[in-house]
Amino acid sequence: MSANSEARSPLKILIVEDNRDARTALRMRLTIAHGHTVYEAADGASGVQCALERKPDVALIDLGLPDIDGGEVARRIREVLDRRAILLVALTGYATAEDQRRAREAGFDVYLVKPVEQSELVAILDNHASRKLTAIDNEKEQE
Repeated sequence: MSANSEARSPLKILIVEDNRDARTALRMRLTIAHGHTVYEAADGASGVQCALERKPDVALIDLGLPDIDGGEVARRIREVLDRRAILLVALTGYATAEDQRRAREAGFDVYLVKPVEQSELVAILDNHASRKLTAIDNEKEQE
């Protein structure tokens, strides 16, 4: 664990990924190496349900899901939870400019192409955790 990771509070992270092996490997990296709490969903509908029930800090969403695609998952989550409530990260094998444009329009904050470098994902999560702590500190100061 990096010094930056140790200084931050663990995040609640939702992984929406239909590939069980990929989902398990990512969960293990995030929980064991970084101490985050991880929720899992194997399809889009259960991913939306989990996001709305558990309200994670971050959702890592595969775009190519078997029932509803990741873009629709993002749209449904954004209908209820705004950008301050949850960071939406697209994890995909699709890398065209058109795919990235559609992901942005769906409500994703970050677009990552598989295979994702662990250092890049950790930096995104650490940055989000830092911003979250800053927002909490600012709220406390205003009280």
